[in-house]
Amino acid sequence: MADKIIKANLKMKIKAGQASAAPPIGSTLGQYGVNMMDFINPFNEQTKDLQGALLTVHIAIYEDRTMSFRIVGTPTDDLIRGKLNIEKGSGKPNSDKIQKKLSAEDLTDIAKIKAVDMNTDDIEAIKKMVAGTARSMGVLID
Repeated sequence: MADKIIKANLKMKIKAGQASAAPPIGSTLGQYGVNMMDFINPFNEQTKDLQGALLTVHIAIYEDRTMSFRIVGTPTDDLIRGKLNIEKGSGKPNSDKIQKKLSAEDLTDIAKIKAVDMNTDDIEAIKKMVAGTARSMGVLID
């Protein structure tokens, strides 16, 4: 079977178990002429256990108006902000640091969550990636 030709690659943030035909999902998928229920029902079924978590979804729309999607977990920066209970990172991470620090335990917790999305099983390597994201947000690590 020949590979399908991709018409569009979309990246959306959607709350788990709460996809609906309302904007932005309906309007985004509708402009490509695909049946949005072919996305909404399977997505809600796959994510019903994560109810309400903000997930990143990569959607590939093909020329024959079919689609496939891949769910990526919660973004690392969202997990860091959640652990520290802050709204956003520093606008100038090199000079203005966030007052709250990320503990080694928090770093490990986030790394375990992100392990599903990474191409390695080495928690120490994932912790380094999470620490790099934290530094780019102006967050210090204990």
